[in-house]
Amino acid sequence: MSSPSAALSSSKSIIHVAGYSSCGFYRRAASVVASLSLLFPSKLQVVEHEFPSREAYREWLIHGGNGGSSSLRGSGSGIGFRDHAAKLLENTPSAPSGAKAKQHSSSPFCWLSSGTDLDPASVTEFIGGCDDTLAWCRSQCSQMSGPSAAAPSAPFAKPIAKMTPDGHTPAHPYDYDLLVLGGGSGGLAASKEAAALGAKVAVLDYVKPSPAGSTWGLGGTCVNVGCIPKKLMHQAALLNLGYKLDLPHYGIGVTNEMVEKNYGMTADNEPAEHSWDMLKTNVQNHIRGLNFKYRVDLREKNVTYLNLLGKFIDPHTLETTDKKGNKGRITASRILIAVGGRPTPLSCEGGELAISSDDIFSLDRDPGKVLCIGASYISLECAGFLRGLGKDVTVAVRSILLRGFDRECAELIGEHMKSEGIKFKEEVVPTKLVKLQNGDGSDGKIQVTFSNGDVEEYDTVLTAIGRTGDTSLLGLDNVNIAVNPKNSKIPANYEQTCIPNIYVIGDVMDGCPELTPVAIHAGKALSRRLFGGSTLPMDYRNVCTTVFTPLEYGTVGYSEDDALAEFGEENIQVYHKYFIPLEWSLSQSRGEHQAFTKAIVHKPSNKVLGLHYLGPNAGEVLQGFGTAMKVGMTFEDLTETVGIHPTTAEEITTLSITKDSGEDAKASGC
Repeated sequence: MSSPSAALSSSKSIIHVAGYSSCGFYRRAASVVASLSLLFPSKLQVVEHEFPSREAYREWLIHGGNGGSSSLRGSGSGIGFRDHAAKLLENTPSAPSGAKAKQHSSSPFCWLSSGTDLDPASVTEFIGGCDDTLAWCRSQCSQMSGPSAAAPSAPFAKPIAKMTPDGHTPAHPYDYDLLVLGGGSGGLAASKEAAALGAKVAVLDYVKPSPAGSTWGLGGTCVNVGCIPKKLMHQAALLNLGYKLDLPHYGIGVTNEMVEKNYGMTADNEPAEHSWDMLKTNVQNHIRGLNFKYRVDLREKNVTYLNLLGKFIDPHTLETTDKKGNKGRITASRILIAVGGRPTPLSCEGGELAISSDDIFSLDRDPGKVLCIGASYISLECAGFLRGLGKDVTVAVRSILLRGFDRECAELIGEHMKSEGIKFKEEVVPTKLVKLQNGDGSDGKIQVTFSNGDVEEYDTVLTAIGRTGDTSLLGLDNVNIAVNPKNSKIPANYEQTCIPNIYVIGDVMDGCPELTPVAIHAGKALSRRLFGGSTLPMDYRNVCTTVFTPLEYGTVGYSEDDALAEFGEENIQVYHKYFIPLEWSLSQSRGEHQAFTKAIVHKPSNKVLGLHYLGPNAGEVLQGFGTAMKVGMTFEDLTETVGIHPTTAEEITTLSITKDSGEDAKASGC
């Protein structure tokens, strides 16, 4: 924490906050400091220095470059800003903070200065990183507020979303206050919230068929071809697995004859018959019910629903097209893009023969022998439930499983999937797909040629190699909005694009986690800012998520790999544990598979940076810990929590063995 000399003087003080744009700690520190300057504008001025990447930031901070920006000055001497400032603080009252600055390598880097320039010579005091800066803000808020200030334990001012004025006035000449493009989870949430705040709102939703011809109703990816059908089919696989591996060992369906046959012991059941058609029909019926409810809900919330495809003509005008090709126009003061993404198509010869997650949940035939292409969570989830339903499944992996997730957990998931009979073809990609013909001339299997020369035949080929923003038909060129060429997604700051009255949320926003609850929260938060007077930004940090592979994976916060890269090995402690869930303990087959959990802890602050859990009911287990993470849980907070016994969640609260100790991390006892 900064020394007492870092307190603000009676005149206006200048605080600098430097970091890189995708760093959540930098965004948080900058937002809180900005809030403080708004509360006390006569006493504090904020200067932000935002770098485009972690590499550019470290180049400036440590190596003396300008981070690739002509507006950010480096020393040009190979000495970074950090070391230069620390040296200049030697033999001054602020020398201790200078010594501390010299050890700081993460984002953000915050300091007090005598000027607004990025000049090491003007540094008067180094404050620290995110936690130190927030602590400094709390102390200064108390001092500047005087005797009437809130108690130190009172919540500090909330961060503020700094948005560009978009010109909206109640007396605007347009058809709607807000026009939402896309009827998915985020768009629907934003539209209903805005309408509840008095805005006149319309939603344009138009589902373009997948390359295989699949279409669906209102509700977007999650409801129709994502989370909902995926979870239901995952549940079907779990039930099927439970029938085989668990029921007989709990005595369910076991006869005396079966006991005698197995010499007084129980054995796993033989695989049960499964009807794909029945499962698919019931899942689709459930989804259609949700589609209807969403339309009714929009009507009851005074949101106009328009089954039209929209294309920008100018920042306030869209050309609309209905199913028959009829054209029209619609205008709005503010426009929100919430069109989500679509599966990235397979680019090899014959790639059009592959289906995607847009098609699998409504497939009108049994999938049979399946090839899943890709190592994404979508590919592994589909492979998992298909295998759980008794299908012959192979996964083709180009490089690593679950890129972006914790590597250790990803590898454990891969090992578990292999143990369940899922085959993996590693370091290969398909190079050619050919539709074979049966002897009677009907369509047969799909022959797949792989990059290693292997050739195999499958009934179904499912590609899940990534998702692309569904922006190609929006006419963004007409409003000078450029997408990221790698994924066709739209860059934004606080959900506001480069055109002030055009906003974006959800999967189509570049850098946004592709998670339904994230889109919902972002949509509501944006509508409250646009029509409710709120200034609160969406908090994209510490968002819980679960991968519904056969061994479910719940995670929140940093992966071990990212924490080591961000804070350095010397500042990270990893606590881990392997355990067998009690409900698996009666089955010999189940007992072969161990669950796993670990906590990533920041040594200097004892703050928990990440939690990871592999085991049953991962989503239910991790959800509550997400709240604890958002309020800054320390490892002591975690281990002093009394667990619920006997549960798998309890295992997280009893973590005690560190990785670097080399001790056996397998749990023992009850």
